[in-house]
Amino acid sequence: MTPLGRDFFARSVHTVAPELLGVTLLVDGVGGPIVEVEAYDADDPAAHGFRGKTDRNASMFGPPGHAYVYRSYGLHWCLNVVCEEEGRASAVLIRALEPAEGLEAMRSRRGVADDRILCAGPGRLCQALGVTRAHDGLPVDEPPFTLLPRPVAPPVVSGPRIGITRAAERPWRYGVSGSRFLSRAFPRRG
Repeated sequence: MTPLGRDFFARSVHTVAPELLGVTLLVDGVGGPIVEVEAYDADDPAAHGFRGKTDRNASMFGPPGHAYVYRSYGLHWCLNVVCEEEGRASAVLIRALEPAEGLEAMRSRRGVADDRILCAGPGRLCQALGVTRAHDGLPVDEPPFTLLPRPVAPPVVSGPRIGITRAAERPWRYGVSGSRFLSRAFPRRG
């Protein structure tokens, strides 16, 4: 299976985000299939790059197919993959994955035995995979990262994003329908 290349990310963040579901993300051989993501585009007031480039968000401005890693609330690292063209500040936040490879390393890093919560949330995911600021700006198609194509397209559900105050209502959070590894359940549609 040929890993995904940077060209996969040189497209609209709104196309890339749902297509990342089911893709296997590994960092130094540890990880599993992505089950939840959020899209942030250049015109999005919730995106870190919305007000312009800073030292903290510089990686978000490109090139596509590179990691943008930032610290959330001064506590947790969060992993994003830059999309579109250089200079656009669009990225997909990796919110959750199904732990599959390197379970013992993940359990040790997180200090928990419950596989359901090992990678359910962007901070937990980064802790389990060992992602830190040192990964910021690295290409995701080279070690320590590996992104393997999904074998089949999973059923996708979308809904509002989590943990933001601006533009939270936009349905740019995507998840694998029925996955028990999501960070939070999606609202029921009635």
